[in-house]
Amino acid sequence: MRRDLLIRASFLYLFALIIADVSVMAQARRPGGRWLERERQGLAQPFKGVTMDGKVVPGLFEIRATGVSTEPMLKAAKAFLNGLDKAQRGKATFPIDSNEWRKWGNVHAYPRDGVSFENLNEKQRELAYDLFKASLSAKGVQKTLNIMKLNETLAELTGRHSEYSRWMYYLSFMGEPSSTKPWGWQLDGHHCIINYFVLGDQVVMAPVFVGSEPVHAKSGKYQGTIIMQEAQDKALAFVRSLSKAQQAKAILSREKTGNHNQLEMFHDNEVVPYAGIKAGELSYKQKELLIGVIGEFVGTLKGDHARVKMDEVKKHLDDTRFAWIGGTSDDSVFYYRIHSPVIIIEFDHQRPIALGGRGSPPTRDHIHAVIRTPNGNDYGKDLLRQHLAKEHR
Repeated sequence: MRRDLLIRASFLYLFALIIADVSVMAQARRPGGRWLERERQGLAQPFKGVTMDGKVVPGLFEIRATGVSTEPMLKAAKAFLNGLDKAQRGKATFPIDSNEWRKWGNVHAYPRDGVSFENLNEKQRELAYDLFKASLSAKGVQKTLNIMKLNETLAELTGRHSEYSRWMYYLSFMGEPSSTKPWGWQLDGHHCIINYFVLGDQVVMAPVFVGSEPVHAKSGKYQGTIIMQEAQDKALAFVRSLSKAQQAKAILSREKTGNHNQLEMFHDNEVVPYAGIKAGELSYKQKELLIGVIGEFVGTLKGDHARVKMDEVKKHLDDTRFAWIGGTSDDSVFYYRIHSPVIIIEFDHQRPIALGGRGSPPTRDHIHAVIRTPNGNDYGKDLLRQHLAKEHR
């Protein structure tokens, strides 16, 4: 009898394993399935944040008054949420400490949560734009809307309108918009992700992903739309300002044959060692050029919120590293990384995907850029941790 029971138990165990394998394979085959598996693996790791050596540098971020009002974005968020029907609001809202923050994808096929622009009427879309205008600079709003338009251009060029669209972008809200309690919003879609955390008058806008393929609409409905040229050209001007000795430290390789971004989706805990030249070794003029490059990314924030972040960046400027891969001619493709204790910026000319054969060389017509707050404050998580600890005490 015991032997029969053991045989039966073994059979059931093997059957369960087979069913589990079939389930995983089926998930991998369905639309977005492989990304869901990567999501599962990424979220299985408790959040630590991007670090230089696996250790979070403590004490970099503190809850404090900045003197910069967040009232406009609070009003805009409430107006947008109040403009949704019950079903839409249910899709769009999550707890403040939800893993929804970490569920974003810069690829087009990733299954997303939140409320889609496709399912918003014109009035609701205008309310969403009002949130962008209250939270972002004019340049930041324009860049965001242009990326969405270029996704429509990609649909026109490929004929794949079921995969690419101006409206395939999703808004989610974490926490309840409040002047005293933490809350935030997330825009998630192909080539455009914004995570925006608010606590009192402090904001953290990271991780942010911006890019496009193509980066310039040369035909179609949005002909003339173009993005990321300043971030490209200012960085090239900066690296050209370096002496030969400085370039020897900053340029890791003059050959660029592949993609180099390390901090895209599901890389919240990436270990990225410092590389390149320290800003402390630069001249005053060179530091100003580097600050100008950083400003292209931080300047997506609204007005004085950008100033607050830039003050934080400048405080750590001498410990900031700049690394470069690629050429330095007018038409070169390249990757660069700006890495400090309080900000990491990656810019990468990518291989073509939708507009060219996989394995083709990188092109200036496909750009990825990522902005993160390392050492535990992506998504404002370090500020949230401090807030919750204080509230519980």
